Amino acid sequence: MTLLRRLLFGVVAGLPGGAVVALVTDPHPPWIQWAGHTAVLGAVLGLLFGGHRQSSGSAFSVGLLIGLLDWVAWTLTLAPALDGDTPSWTIAVAVARFPQLVGAALFGAITGLVYHALWTWLPPRPATPRAKPHVVIVGGGFGGVGAARELDRRIGRGLDAHVTLISDSNFLLFTPLLVGVASSTVEARHVSAPVRVGLDHASFLHGRVASIDTQARSAYVSAGKEGMLRVPYDHLVLAVGGVPHFFDLPGVGEHAFPMKSVEDATVLRNQVLGALERADLEPDPAEQARLLTFVVAGGGFAGTELVAELFDLVHDVLHLYPRLHGLRPRFVIVHAGERLLPELSPELGLYAQHKLGGRGIEFRLGARVSRATAEDITLDSGETIPTRTLAWTAGNRPNPLVRQVAQGTGAPVAVEPTLQVPGAPGLWALGDCARIPDPAGGFYPPTAQHAIREGKAVARNIAAVLGGRRPVPFRFGGLGVLVSLGHRTAAGEIGGRRVSGFLAWVLWRGVYLSKLPGVEKRLRVLADWTLDLVFPRDIALSTTSTTSTASTVSTTSTTSTASTTSTASTAPTVSKKKKEEGRHA
Repeated sequence: MTLLRRLLFGVVAGLPGGAVVALVTDPHPPWIQWAGHTAVLGAVLGLLFGGHRQSSGSAFSVGLLIGLLDWVAWTLTLAPALDGDTPSWTIAVAVARFPQLVGAALFGAITGLVYHALWTWLPPRPATPRAKPHVVIVGGGFGGVGAARELDRRIGRGLDAHVTLISDSNFLLFTPLLVGVASSTVEARHVSAPVRVGLDHASFLHGRVASIDTQARSAYVSAGKEGMLRVPYDHLVLAVGGVPHFFDLPGVGEHAFPMKSVEDATVLRNQVLGALERADLEPDPAEQARLLTFVVAGGGFAGTELVAELFDLVHDVLHLYPRLHGLRPRFVIVHAGERLLPELSPELGLYAQHKLGGRGIEFRLGARVSRATAEDITLDSGETIPTRTLAWTAGNRPNPLVRQVAQGTGAPVAVEPTLQVPGAPGLWALGDCARIPDPAGGFYPPTAQHAIREGKAVARNIAAVLGGRRPVPFRFGGLGVLVSLGHRTAAGEIGGRRVSGFLAWVLWRGVYLSKLPGVEKRLRVLADWTLDLVFPRDIALSTTSTTSTASTVSTTSTTSTASTTSTASTAPTVSKKKKEEGRHA
């Protein structure tokens, strides 16, 4: 009940009681004085009752108490003072004013009962709680989880909002260490952290967003047996990342091994180790050479680190296969650019190429994979490389869910510097699925360090909008880049300075260790790395099949929840259904 309503009820309730007492005690009462007096006392009673319903007995008792206090305050104190007499509270005075005591008690009791009757006949309408604004975040990668955790902290500090993170994966995958999973230096479960653990106030919905209606401001979520759920939003953050892009090249989607999820890394590890097992039994030299040839498409960070780690894996365990002694496994990296690692300076790119080439890794620069089969790949130059293993890091494209926002183009959605999507109120985008302009006139790169800070920035901007303030443009200059080259070497640029060799490798591990979410994961990965220095790599296959190493292949995005799975065939080669489109986030 509002304060005004309580005061009004009190004044109205005081008038009948005051009139009754006035007529009983004085045939010709001063009505104006009595009306003012009773109105004030009724207002005081309304304030004491508060906004909660009272029983009739409680209303009677409170009213009686008000009447007694009025007798003391008015009859014994204020009235004599106004008449020029000195107030006195002696027994004689109290006995002389006893009739007024009875009248005051009667007034209070009647007022209390009338107030109760008014409250019963005219109860206050239940207040409609103001709906808190709902912020929905789609995608459980670096950007999405970063935004959810920043909003979660702000809710703890007073932000009035509901936050829901939607992902069909209930863990945050630390994608920079996926190559460690593929090369048996890190356990798969150690590079992921449960999303729920880091959220104290925000909620988590385990499901797949099938579509987004930007006009109705609703996300439609497929949540298993629950069916399709409609999740309305006031603000929605699109952080669904990307999926592998095979450019519709013949056979590539069926035979290439992407590197986007723990499942992908595990399948590739099984493929490489399984190839060694089959080569150890293979009597045909040509097929044996094919099994021992490993091709990586893409010469950026992911491809360079992957070919280096796979090289170390194979050569570290080759002595365990006696029939392969004297054979030389072949590693080939295919890259469309003229040099490796275009993200680094030319000097560091040449350094990396020199290090890898010195170990016997082959390069096909300025070349692209044009087709693939279960037995070989063909380059656009016409060269054919016999191989059973093609690892793919040569292309990504935004999650198919982004097409709804990007007018069906399939390109990353263009956003304003504040991370808002133009023409779609309440819609924000970040990470791999967005093109975020930088001050230099280009676009920010789709890296983990940028996605983390974009998530925090979008959370701050949403909080600002909810608080009636203007969002600010995203600004981040980058902390530097590091790439592992295997053999305990690395290269990179930190603070504008080039580093390479063993020191860069120590920095690489130190930086990634510090960025892992949670102390537990850091200790587990540190233990994995320590054991890797002492013990040989684990070559146990994680599949029971003896003829195929592939189990399931996922195209889960690095910053999204999109994934598909397909079942491997039992043939000696791996067959996977085309999975480029993926499932929506």
